[in-house]
Amino acid sequence: MTYWQRWIRQPQTVWLRKAIFQIHLWSGIGVGLYVLLVSVTGSIVVYSNELYRAATRAPIIVAESGARLTDEQLRRAATSAYPGYTVLAISRARNPDEAVSVSLKRGSDLKHRLFSPYTGADLGDSAPLRIRLVSKLLKLHDDLLAGATGRSVNGVGALLVVVLAFTGIVVWWPGIKTWRRSLTVPRNAGWQRFTWSLHGMIGFWSFGFILLFGVSGIYLGNPELFQNLADRIEPLTEANARTRTVDQVIYWLAYLHVGRINGIGIPCRGPGLCDFTIKLIWAVFGLAPAAMFVTGAVMWWNRVVRKKLGRSRFLEGPLANARGSERVSEP
Repeated sequence: MTYWQRWIRQPQTVWLRKAIFQIHLWSGIGVGLYVLLVSVTGSIVVYSNELYRAATRAPIIVAESGARLTDEQLRRAATSAYPGYTVLAISRARNPDEAVSVSLKRGSDLKHRLFSPYTGADLGDSAPLRIRLVSKLLKLHDDLLAGATGRSVNGVGALLVVVLAFTGIVVWWPGIKTWRRSLTVPRNAGWQRFTWSLHGMIGFWSFGFILLFGVSGIYLGNPELFQNLADRIEPLTEANARTRTVDQVIYWLAYLHVGRINGIGIPCRGPGLCDFTIKLIWAVFGLAPAAMFVTGAVMWWNRVVRKKLGRSRFLEGPLANARGSERVSEP
């Protein structure tokens, strides 16, 4: 039997497959918590617009009479309420009775406050806590709350996710005779077999999505690299400035990452059943890497940690008995 025939029929006997299994195992353990984080937050980020709408409070309407304050008077009221701060901007709503948003800064500290258009009284933060929490959640997924450095780290993490996807599909392959059985979870299987089958099944059916999330994540973490590569593949000219295929590919990479399918030829345009269905699919498959980590961690614990703990207990048992015997025989 040739090497290729063994790979097709009995992949478990091939040395390369065993090596790839080890790469997949330890890579998954190494970046597992990171994958869990970006997977869960990514599924939530799919509904970012809905979260912002839910977190946005109703506008504050000031029911008073008299003359409204000028911008200069509001500026003085704001700096009086926050000494040492400089007013950056004053934003008035269309409704003249609505609270005025004032942005202030002192050093690196930035505040956005609401003031009464009549009295200049401080009415509270213009961005409520729930809005700030949603914003922090988005930043946690986008850049790990670390700015450009976090985005670069996400790019590396996304590359490792791609490695996990390809090594995982190699490890999943059970052989030509039994591959169909690996597409589902067998009935009446023990919990260890169930976990293994569930891990493989999720990995197979979500392979395309995980690959999409990984490749698009690499782009979002390092957009300059992709743009430079695109310019080399299809140099920018005056004739193709708006029609380059590489630009369309990059555009779709960014939009497909979060399930925003509102482009040409796609019927999803704004809120509706199609938009809801697409977001639900993206959110569900976005949790696939998290499920892969959980099932993989359970298998690792059972195959590696549990065996080591059992072996150490087995060795410590006789050793403890021997030490106990020594203590008893001591005068």
